[in-house]
Amino acid sequence: MSFVADDFVVPVSFDGPGFRMEPLGPEHNERDYDAWMPSIEHIRATPGFPDGSWPREMTLESNLADLVRHAEDFKNRSGFTYSILEGDDIIGCLYIYPSKTADAAVSSWVRATHAEMDVATWQAISSWLKTAWPFKTTEYSAR
Repeated sequence: MSFVADDFVVPVSFDGPGFRMEPLGPEHNERDYDAWMPSIEHIRATPGFPDGSWPREMTLESNLADLVRHAEDFKNRSGFTYSILEGDDIIGCLYIYPSKTADAAVSSWVRATHAEMDVATWQAISSWLKTAWPFKTTEYSAR
């Protein structure tokens, strides 16, 4: 079920200061897994990930299943997940999904080795959400 209007053209890329984004998909599996697995505690400490249920340790195959689900959500317009990249290296992810209390629930993380990028990505993504997306309100934990 789509949570954006059928005539809304969903962005398939975004260039921010020192990073770029593209839709997350199965082709990112190994790079995505390598980005978040060593950063579990760092991600759990990131605003917007308060309950500690994710990330959790999983296999590469389980990660692939998650990426397939995210790609299906993107295709079906029911949620939008992006890889945050520096060159070809995945340094984080952005999630845009429906919310019960706002137009969208948004969360993002960067890997522990790129912790200094968290505020810059949050600022750039926050502006992008206001200018490129149809949302009047979002839930996106401040940095």
